[in-house]
Amino acid sequence: MKSKGIIYAGIIIIIIILLSGPLYVVDETEQVVVTQFGRAIGEPIKEPGLYFKIPFIQQANRFRKNLLEWDGDPGQIPTLDKTFIWVDTFARWKIVDPLKFFETVNNEIAALGRLDDIIDPAVRNFITSYSLIETVRMTNRDLDTFEAGIDEVQEISPLGEVKTGRAQITKGIMEQAQPKVAKFGIELVDVKIKRLNYVEEVRKSVYQRMIAERKQIAEKFRSEGKGEARKIEGDKEKEMKRITSEAYRKAQEIKGKADAEATKIYAQAYGVDPDFYSFVNTLDIYKETLDKDSTLVLSTDSEFFKYMKGYMGER
Repeated sequence: MKSKGIIYAGIIIIIIILLSGPLYVVDETEQVVVTQFGRAIGEPIKEPGLYFKIPFIQQANRFRKNLLEWDGDPGQIPTLDKTFIWVDTFARWKIVDPLKFFETVNNEIAALGRLDDIIDPAVRNFITSYSLIETVRMTNRDLDTFEAGIDEVQEISPLGEVKTGRAQITKGIMEQAQPKVAKFGIELVDVKIKRLNYVEEVRKSVYQRMIAERKQIAEKFRSEGKGEARKIEGDKEKEMKRITSEAYRKAQEIKGKADAEATKIYAQAYGVDPDFYSFVNTLDIYKETLDKDSTLVLSTDSEFFKYMKGYMGER
């Protein structure tokens, strides 16, 4: 009976040892710091594989090797030109020295708190050191399509020229924060501004200014359209006058040629029979001068009355 009890006790002890995990697996996304009685021993384990630790005495502390997220709290920050804006930032970081990470912050929650204390002040320092246009834009590139109206607005109320740009500001934030997080075994991979917006107090006034500027642009376009319309109308009138003048000139030329031809014909007719030519011309004069209501008082020896007198004498 005593031997069976000893056997059972040995089996239980073996089971407890196996359950306590003398063997552990490290996968490719993990890195491990082994501690003994709460103190780190040996070098951190960064390569995946199967490893052994002393049960009950040693413990495997696992830390992620892949990229981790940090999301900053949106805050109200004034720019250099005293414009208050809401700034929302985020960052990507990773644990590059798990031993130092374990000895300083120990876990990810505490690490995020340290990142808050380091990155948020860096963001505030850089936003307050530059004007609004530097934070909003990256370069002085020409704006396109919908943004084209802003170019017109800049002629009215320019925001200034971009000399640094948002990309350089975020790079400066990361360079300022990186040495401070390195002592925790952390490397900042990237810092970016996720969202910018005006605070509520100035947003309405900004909208009103934008509406006024768009109205000015619309009025400018309307004025340009009216000017172009007047130019087109002036060109049309000028062309009409040119066409009319040209037509009149050609008509006068044709009429002159016709009168010359008629005069030539009359001259030829006069040369063939002068009396007949005189008779025809006199009849034309009678036609133009006399009508049924006309009354003439002529002497009998008037040349004008010559053909009429002959006709009346025959009657």
